[in-house]
Amino acid sequence: MRSKSTIDFIGLWEKLNNPDFKPIDFERFRNEAGNNYFVLSPQRWIESTNALGIISKSGRYGGAFAHRDITGV
Repeated sequence: MRSKSTIDFIGLWEKLNNPDFKPIDFERFRNEAGNNYFVLSPQRWIESTNALGIISKSGRYGGAFAHRDITGV
């Protein structure tokens, strides 16, 4: 989740499908994306923007999972 196009795509999906999405925090990530120092974890994305399209689980059998519309599967 480092490239600007990935952040744009996920942000657009959230704007269309999530009424509780926080667009102000999204714009902050969008402006920082593409810089060498920018790293965005799925957990930080979820907590900051109130995202629904990505789920992050920690521990055994954990990982980051995306909605079918996002993955294309």
